[in-house]
Amino acid sequence: MRPAVQAIYHFARTADDIADEGDSPAEDRRSLLLRYRAALQACAGAAGSAVANAEWPAVFGPLQLAITRHQLPLQLLDDLLDAFLQDTGNPVYGQRDALIDYCRRSANPIGRLLLHLAGVDDPVRLAQSDAVCSALQLINFWQDLGTDVQRGRHYVPLVDAARYGLNPTLLRPGQDSPASQALLRELCHWAAELMMQGAPLVHALPGRLGWELRLVVQGGLRILERIGAMNYLALSHRPVLRASDTPVLLWRALCMRPGRVATGFGLA
Repeated sequence: MRPAVQAIYHFARTADDIADEGDSPAEDRRSLLLRYRAALQACAGAAGSAVANAEWPAVFGPLQLAITRHQLPLQLLDDLLDAFLQDTGNPVYGQRDALIDYCRRSANPIGRLLLHLAGVDDPVRLAQSDAVCSALQLINFWQDLGTDVQRGRHYVPLVDAARYGLNPTLLRPGQDSPASQALLRELCHWAAELMMQGAPLVHALPGRLGWELRLVVQGGLRILERIGAMNYLALSHRPVLRASDTPVLLWRALCMRPGRVATGFGLA
């Protein structure tokens, strides 16, 4: 699986960098992403391989091999690009459903592609994978809240912010308040609940893949724990995992049992 996983990673990482990195105007980044999407379509057919490899050979050469060898669903790869294109417009999300729809395209395809490689296509397992991936995306949003608002990225749903008298477009780095702290607490608990919904997937995947997923789940929950420990001051501080977290993550991963997820992040 490793060459295919690496090919998928480089495809997604390169597209994400096109959408996010540098100071190019949004229209330029969007235009480049559309060329990248055209290269993906060409990559899916042997006759178009030269076109696909012309601008990003290190990406689409290995990806074409993975698509051919593993019959990767092209729609999942295209969904990722659709989300990255959406990012270039820095939209505001009115409700949670809109944000989850973004996660459906920005994060869930990665989990589904990995399950495809592992030969897992059970609807229950796919739904659990979606829950884990969407939770990880949300956790990343709350982890990077201060950085994102500084760059004009607003992932806090308007309806959630309004309950606390806030407007997400007016949040600023370093300007935490009791209202923003209470808002982040609620959003972190939402992400944790979603992660718990998907966590049983770790017991359905064999061998190393299942154990790696245990650590992924526990890593996401640990970030939420860190946000809680700093009293949800996410506009001022960005929590990170350190080497000292490794024993905790390993122990909690080991202790995961069906019906039980070891975590230090409370849901009460």
